[in-house]
Amino acid sequence: MIHKYLYTAIEAAVNAGAIIMDIYENQVVAVERKSDDSPVTIADKKANDLIENALQNTGIPVLSEEGEHAQYEIRKNWKQCWIVDPLDGTKQFIKRNGEFTVNIALVENGISLLGIIYIPAAKSLYFAITEEKKAFKIVLEAHTITESMVQNATEIFAASESDTVTITSSHSSKNQEVLELINTLETEGKEVNLIKAGSSLKFCLMAEGQASYYPRCAPTMEWDTAAGHAICNAVGLEVYSLKTNKPLKYNKENLLNPWFLVRKIG
Repeated sequence: MIHKYLYTAIEAAVNAGAIIMDIYENQVVAVERKSDDSPVTIADKKANDLIENALQNTGIPVLSEEGEHAQYEIRKNWKQCWIVDPLDGTKQFIKRNGEFTVNIALVENGISLLGIIYIPAAKSLYFAITEEKKAFKIVLEAHTITESMVQNATEIFAASESDTVTITSSHSSKNQEVLELINTLETEGKEVNLIKAGSSLKFCLMAEGQASYYPRCAPTMEWDTAAGHAICNAVGLEVYSLKTNKPLKYNKENLLNPWFLVRKIG
């Protein structure tokens, strides 16, 4: 059944990407502000509507950044739920730099079971079922997907141990904690490179071996990380809280993540 869910979510992510890119390429986008002052656009809303409609047929509830959030008294009884960010990196979308994604994850009992990240501007799709310990990438020619394409996707691998360490962080974040990590690694004799990237692209860089550390010492929400967490777990990476040293959990009462680090398990 989980493979059926995977394809349903992949198809939803790619179709949402098509809607996002049509708006991105052909419209002057008006920006609204949500109650927390974060930006939202018509692309966020239309992509969310498409994804929620597509996932509705699974019978599994959806927790989406742009959807109606059920009260925790209801959510805590959910064994499974979809966690969705229909347009992760709205600020990057507005800046028109292409660094935005569609994130869809299936969570069970707080653990991310499968993840899909689609990068519409690059037509690049990443996906994994965590327990199968493999993650995959497809570069599409158009915003369309078939089950055959999914079955023939290219497997990706995390970086191996090396004297050169590549850290990825957001464009807006190079805070003291990141600087301290760089200093620690350099003290250990490592050569450190830094790659800036928007949205959940940083998880993709980790999963395909282009980066070996992703520290995040700034606010994120569950829908920012759940899909990337599943993909990274599948290639032997962990996404864990810097406060508890335990893996991030999902569908919590407070949907805000703690600060975290992504790196190779062990």
